[in-house]
Amino acid sequence: MKPKVVIFSGGMGTRLKEETDYRPKPMVNIGDKPILWHIMKIYSHYGYNEFVLCLGYKGEMIKKYFYDYEVLNNDFTIDLSRNKSIHIHDSGIEHDWKVTLADTGLNTLKGGRLKRAAKYIDSDVFMLTYGDGVCDVNIDELMKFHLSHGKIGTVTGVRPPSLFGELVVENGQAVLFAEKPQTSTGLINGGFFIFNRKILDYVTEAEDCDFEFGPLEKLASEGELMVFEHSGQWQCMDTYRDMEYLNKLWNSNNAFWKVWDKN
Repeated sequence: MKPKVVIFSGGMGTRLKEETDYRPKPMVNIGDKPILWHIMKIYSHYGYNEFVLCLGYKGEMIKKYFYDYEVLNNDFTIDLSRNKSIHIHDSGIEHDWKVTLADTGLNTLKGGRLKRAAKYIDSDVFMLTYGDGVCDVNIDELMKFHLSHGKIGTVTGVRPPSLFGELVVENGQAVLFAEKPQTSTGLINGGFFIFNRKILDYVTEAEDCDFEFGPLEKLASEGELMVFEHSGQWQCMDTYRDMEYLNKLWNSNNAFWKVWDKN
């Protein structure tokens, strides 16, 4: 059985208030599906189909989405007679997904969320990522790397896209025009972690237990955090501009993270 994928899905997304005033950030759409669905599809493409979602802000909307998943994502016929019944015209989508929805508290920081959801993590190794970032990282290669070094944790290091377009100019002439290119230097935390269960000793159920500040810093200082350098593409959805950009890529069939639909 493959390890479970834990996804932080409880933040308020204050920098995307145009959308998150009404719904949790992981439920903001790219195309006609929430970004959370896109992230899960990336993992599912590599055979990782069991998910633990750490819920918080407006978590009931995520619960309802998955509870009603079949009728929301398929055509169906409903018989409104006294013996009401529903027939799903099944498209065969995501039959192999198993999703655990864990309420980890409204204001809990990420370390606390992980510890509170730990009872649903039943393997020695597990995946972990954020509910607002997509990537074309090869999950199989990521797992191979993690198993090769024997340390507690692996983080995917990515080169973030520029906040603005890039112009390269020679003698007054634009020789390169690129919208939101990946920067050539400087790795950042791109999520898409893999951990051994020992990481759970670094976090507590306390509401103020963070994840990056404290646990990951300690892990790094002890030499227990390795970096899988990803040279491909990554994009988070922090702002309305990011959301528009991701939707532009999706709607123009240029979604780099759509690994499940590539030959």
